Amino acid sequence: MSAAQTKAIGPAVERPAYRDANVLRWLCAYAASAVGDTIYYLALSWAATRGGSPARAGVVLAISAVPRALLMLGGGVLADRLGPRRVVIASDAARSLIVIGVAALLLVSSPGLWLLAAVAVVFGVLDVLFMPAVGALPPRIAPPGQLARIQGMRGLASRVATVVGAPLGGIAVALGGSVTAFGVAGLLFALSLPLLLAVRITPLPADDSRPEAPALRDLTDGLRYVRRHRVLAPLLVVIALGDLGFVGPLNVGLALLADERGWGASGMGWILAGFGVGSGATSLLLAVRGRIARAGLVQGLALIVGAGAIAALAMVAHIAAAVGVAVMIGLLAGLSGALCNALVQTRTDPAYLGRVTSVATFFSLGVAPLSFPVTGAAVGLWGTAPVFGFSAAVCALGAVYGLCSEGLRRAELPR
Repeated sequence: MSAAQTKAIGPAVERPAYRDANVLRWLCAYAASAVGDTIYYLALSWAATRGGSPARAGVVLAISAVPRALLMLGGGVLADRLGPRRVVIASDAARSLIVIGVAALLLVSSPGLWLLAAVAVVFGVLDVLFMPAVGALPPRIAPPGQLARIQGMRGLASRVATVVGAPLGGIAVALGGSVTAFGVAGLLFALSLPLLLAVRITPLPADDSRPEAPALRDLTDGLRYVRRHRVLAPLLVVIALGDLGFVGPLNVGLALLADERGWGASGMGWILAGFGVGSGATSLLLAVRGRIARAGLVQGLALIVGAGAIAALAMVAHIAAAVGVAVMIGLLAGLSGALCNALVQTRTDPAYLGRVTSVATFFSLGVAPLSFPVTGAAVGLWGTAPVFGFSAAVCALGAVYGLCSEGLRRAELPR
C-alpha cells in the first residue's frame, strides 16, 4: 500500500473498551470478586452476630479497616514492584483459600469470635494488596483513550455486584447459614482467577531496566511524585476531602436521619436505591460516552452541587423528596468520583499507578471510615441537619480547592 493510500485511510479507529475481549475478561473477573466481597461481608456479619453480642460483632466487622489504614501505601509499592496482575491473582487466590477454609472450619466446629476477628484482619491485609493492584491494571490492558470508559464500566460492575451480591448472600445464609455464604464467596474469588490469567497485559518499558531499590525508597519516590505533580497533588486532596465529607452522612448519618424522620429501614433502603440509580446512571454515561470534555472543571462543579444536595437531604421532610435528592447526589457525586478516578488513571505514569492508587484508597477506605463514630456522636449532640451541612461544607471545600488549582481545573481526559 502506498504512503498516499495510507494517509487517505487515516489512523486506525480505537476499539471501544466494551468491545475489547481482554478488557471484558478483566471486568468479569473484577465483578466476580466484587460479588464475592459483598457476600463475604454479609457472611461475616451474620456469623459475628450469631457468635456474640452486637458490640463485639461490631468490633469484628470494623477490625478489617485497621490493616487498610496502616498498610495501604505499602500495597501500592508491591503492585508497582511485582506487577499489578501478579498481585491481584495472588491476593484473590489467597482470599479464596481463606474463605473456603473458614467455611470448612465452621462446618465441623464453632471456633467463636476470635476466628472471625483473625479472618477479618487477614482479609484486610489482602485488601491492602488487592485494591491498589486492581487500580493499576487498566493502563496495562487498554490505551489511554479508553481509561475513562473503563472507569464507567468498573462503576457499573460495582453497582451490579451490590445488587446481585446482597440477595445472593442472603439466600446462601438462609439455605445453609454462614458456612454456605462463605463457601459461595470463596468460589466467586476462585472464579476470577482463570479470567485474570487470561488477561493480556502490556509491560512497562522500564520493567526490565528499573534498578532494584528498597521498598521504603519506592514509597517515598511515589509520594514525591504525587507532591510534585500539578494535577495529581490537588486531585488527591479533592478525593480525600470529598470522601471525608461524603461517607459519614451516607453511611452512619443516613440511618440516623431515617430514624429521626420516621422513615424506617424501608425508607433508608429507598434512599440508598435512589443513590445507586443516580451513581449507576453516571457510570453508564461514562462507559458509553468514554470522554467528558473539561473533566477537571466538570468534576469540581459536580462536587460543589452534589455537596449542596447532601446538605439538602437533611432538610426534606417526605421520603419521596429524599429519594429524589438521593438520585441527584448519586448523579453528581458519582460523576465527580468517576472523573477523579479517570484523571488518576490517565494522568499517572503507569510505573507509579499502584502507589498513586494506594494513596487515594488510603483516604477512601482507611481514613474516611474513621469519621463513622464521629458522625454518630455529632448527630447525637447537634442533630442531623448541622452534621450533614458540615459534611457538605467539607465536600465543597475540596471542590473549591480543586477549582483553584489551574492544573486540575484545566485537566482533560485523552481522546
